[in-house]
Amino acid sequence: MRTTLNLDDALIDELMAATKAKTKTEAIHQALSEFVRRRKRQRLKALSGKIHIDLDWRQNEAEEMKAQAERERLWRGHR
Repeated sequence: MRTTLNLDDALIDELMAATKAKTKTEAIHQALSEFVRRRKRQRLKALSGKIHIDLDWRQNEAEEMKAQAERERLWRGHR
């Protein structure tokens, strides 16, 4: 998408040097992607301690092993 922006040339030059991008477009894409990624991480970190998932990994593993054994038994029975 084409967009016309008034950007500080010194800031764009600094961005291009920091990202080692060859074009302004590439530098801006990298900067925007990094910004969005960081914001998503911040939102995820903000959830820390607010969500409690009560999982018993041993029980889940036992159920998965049982299901896997059943699939193998059925598969061998159809040979």
